[in-house]
Amino acid sequence: MLEKDEERVRYLHSKLSNNSYTTASYNNKVGVPKPKLVSTPLKPGLSIGSGNYFAKIGLGTPTKYYSMIVDTGSSFSWLQCQPCTIYCHSQVDPVFDPSTSKTYKTLPCPSPQCSSLKASTLNEPSCSKVSNACVYKASYGDSSFSLGYLSQDVLALTPSERLPNFVYGCGEDNQGLFGRSAGLIGMANDKLSLLEQLSGKYGNAFSYCLPTSFSTPSPSSKEGFLSIGTSSLTPYSSYKFTSLLKNPIAPSLYFLEFTSINVAGRPLGVAASSYKVPTIIDSGTVITRLPAPIYNALKNAFVAILSKKYQKAPGVAILDTCFKGSVEGISAGAPEIGLIFKGGAGLQLKGHNTLLELEKGVTCLAFAGNSEGSSIAIIGNYQQQTFKIAYDVANSKIGFAPGGCQ
Repeated sequence: MLEKDEERVRYLHSKLSNNSYTTASYNNKVGVPKPKLVSTPLKPGLSIGSGNYFAKIGLGTPTKYYSMIVDTGSSFSWLQCQPCTIYCHSQVDPVFDPSTSKTYKTLPCPSPQCSSLKASTLNEPSCSKVSNACVYKASYGDSSFSLGYLSQDVLALTPSERLPNFVYGCGEDNQGLFGRSAGLIGMANDKLSLLEQLSGKYGNAFSYCLPTSFSTPSPSSKEGFLSIGTSSLTPYSSYKFTSLLKNPIAPSLYFLEFTSINVAGRPLGVAASSYKVPTIIDSGTVITRLPAPIYNALKNAFVAILSKKYQKAPGVAILDTCFKGSVEGISAGAPEIGLIFKGGAGLQLKGHNTLLELEKGVTCLAFAGNSEGSSIAIIGNYQQQTFKIAYDVANSKIGFAPGGCQ
């Protein structure tokens, strides 16, 4: 799980060779607020071999449902398709067969959607010599990729809410670390993302709550969810908001401004300038990454408190701050960690967001430092768990509220 996470982080770093980022508007449609919203459950991906989260997405006529990873760091949606001309990885659902859908069609090379592919995938599209169909390639930092035909079909997020002309990739060569998912749903800020394709009907906003991934939910637990639409932000007053920033190097990603971190209510002893780095919030990265000076200060403050009660243990994978004991036992004595963003919005993290038991009896701080010289921060999905997070993309804001799910 964390091996793929590290590759994804390298990929995001590689996209951000320039550190400029601004509070410029996303230039999205504001207009009259859309009253509707559409919601679907979000589930931890461990059951399908992924550290990310998935939703059951319906496609085609008649509708069939597929387990798709939801990714705020990806602009383009795709799923594996028969006849899997080159390769399809193993997935939990039957592979989508476009020949069985009455509403499926490929999109031609001259189409505007094909012209948008380079911005969405960072790869030039190609053209089928046989059918003149547009061919996409979506590639990722761990050398995973999906290659196939740019397609259009009916999308169903729920049995009653449909998008008749959903544009996506029908992948016939899909290789890499996607677990046993059917593919990806892109929720980044881009013309071809699911968010943008639904924004005309529901408004340019969404929210989600990622349920705890390493514990068994009780019958009374609130389920994780993905909600799309302006109405998903209500009640607006329940959130603390900060600005979404725009980086021209990676305009589809969601940036925000870090101002401080505190441990047990005490700010870390680092210069304010240390926080002035591009900071991404990303559902597809598991563990939060911090620049080395901030991470080292966080680690030292955390160890100073926990080492009084628990014996240190060797690191596991990318996690180098570990203790002997179960996550349940150590969480009870762990200090809260506060991630604070401009304007006071932030995440107050308890043990289930800060500690991870990767090996039985060894519990680690679920943060990692970047390699020396790398000055990017990424807020990963482990730290986002159980918070309701609202993306008001039309107004360039992001908000946080505790207790959204369990």
